[in-house]
Amino acid sequence: MRVSLVCFSRIGDESVAGTRLDGESVDEIYADLTARRGGSGVDLTSVRRLPENAGVAFMGDTKGGPFDVAGNQAREWLRLPANPNARTNADVLKPWVNGIDITRRSAGKWIVDFGFEMPLGEAALYEEPFRWVKDHVYPKRQANRRKAYRDYWWRHVEPRQGMWRALGGLPRYIATPRVAKYRLFVWLDARVCPDSATIAIARDDDTTFGILHSRFHELWSLRLGTWLGKGNDPRYTPTTTFETFPFPPGITPNIPASDYAADPRAVAIALEAQRLVELRNRWLNPPEWVEWVDEPVSGYPKRPVPRDEDAAKALKNRTLTNLYNDRPQWLADVHEVLDAAVAAAYGWPADISDDDALQELLSLNSESRGV
Repeated sequence: MRVSLVCFSRIGDESVAGTRLDGESVDEIYADLTARRGGSGVDLTSVRRLPENAGVAFMGDTKGGPFDVAGNQAREWLRLPANPNARTNADVLKPWVNGIDITRRSAGKWIVDFGFEMPLGEAALYEEPFRWVKDHVYPKRQANRRKAYRDYWWRHVEPRQGMWRALGGLPRYIATPRVAKYRLFVWLDARVCPDSATIAIARDDDTTFGILHSRFHELWSLRLGTWLGKGNDPRYTPTTTFETFPFPPGITPNIPASDYAADPRAVAIALEAQRLVELRNRWLNPPEWVEWVDEPVSGYPKRPVPRDEDAAKALKNRTLTNLYNDRPQWLADVHEVLDAAVAAAYGWPADISDDDALQELLSLNSESRGV
């Protein structure tokens, strides 16, 4: 349970010495209960959602039942002969990722997904995946109060068709956990189904990835997001943290990446974003410990498999959360260079302060015809 207590005093109340927030004297309290202290502070309560950012970031799929299965089970189904409809189970099986898979190590689960339009009779033709859903999902969904969830029990409750339309044609997309200690972004293959505990961003260019992983977007998301859980971890939401964030002019999400591919600003960010990903991936899955293997059928991304038991044991500690907890010098260095490239794209000095960066972003947001 989370309890908030907000107290006010009347102006001129002699028992209160000046303006105070959380027991400290401040110059001004903003509507989001942040404050200006000693002339430092930025009021972000007036920001607007930007049309150039619309239709890009989505909460992932909400399954509404145990549609997820172990990887070995999914691979057994993929190896089966074609179904009576002459189609293989690859039509309805996807690797599945939730927030913990990003911040820790992937559990390697898959999900049965009949989409958002497939009729019951057509779904039943995929024999083994349908049998699983009938045995494990149907009983739970029949107890659901919502008629649509009961009637269409073989489908996910919120399959996010808008998200899948936005991802159509992309080889990969950017994902981030909705709630996490650190604001981390990763690449996911387009065949991977993101869970509702993640946010999927329908962009496949390194420049967008680099901008999102800069300290400037992190600062913005921490101020515009909410806080959740026992650890009071920040929550990332498409509407408040992504759609309000002003990207550098000419490198906004409504512009095809090919249009700014030759822009020196975009190129510099992309190179540093690529380096960040390469170094992190090498740390997470050292080739001395990991072998990348193909799935039973083509069209899916390769998966990492420990080379032996010792490697499997050591890999348990190789997580993004542990990496950012430790923040080795090489990681700090690569982020510093990436931040400098993003700052240059805005026309700012590399050492711009947090408050100055937020003020500049606020000005850019105000200049846009927001919604």
